[in-house]
Amino acid sequence: MRNDKQNLIVDLTIQFALNIIEYCELLETNKKFVIARQLLKSGTSIGANVHESQNAESKADFIHKLKIAAKEADETTYWLFLCERSKNYPFNKALKPKLESIIKVLSKIISSSKK
Repeated sequence: MRNDKQNLIVDLTIQFALNIIEYCELLETNKKFVIARQLLKSGTSIGANVHESQNAESKADFIHKLKIAAKEADETTYWLFLCERSKNYPFNKALKPKLESIIKVLSKIISSSKK
């Protein structure tokens, strides 16, 4: 059963997904469709997998879903890196530290859950 009390990782990933949506809309306005779509998929998938982990069937399932979220976060890091390094792309500097924070929290939850 879902526990609906405040949850740091759920809150962080929802806010990050909203920020990614906004940034991807900016990319699309600048006709950067391919990376915008890739970034939108991976950036919002982090929160989707974290959200799904809240209804995991077992501890192993919980860890597995969070590991998928961590992989999506790594992919998002890649797309943001390309945007940051490309001279033809607008870049939102606020996204990088937010994503780093999510990765740290995910890593901590995964390692603590394995014990």
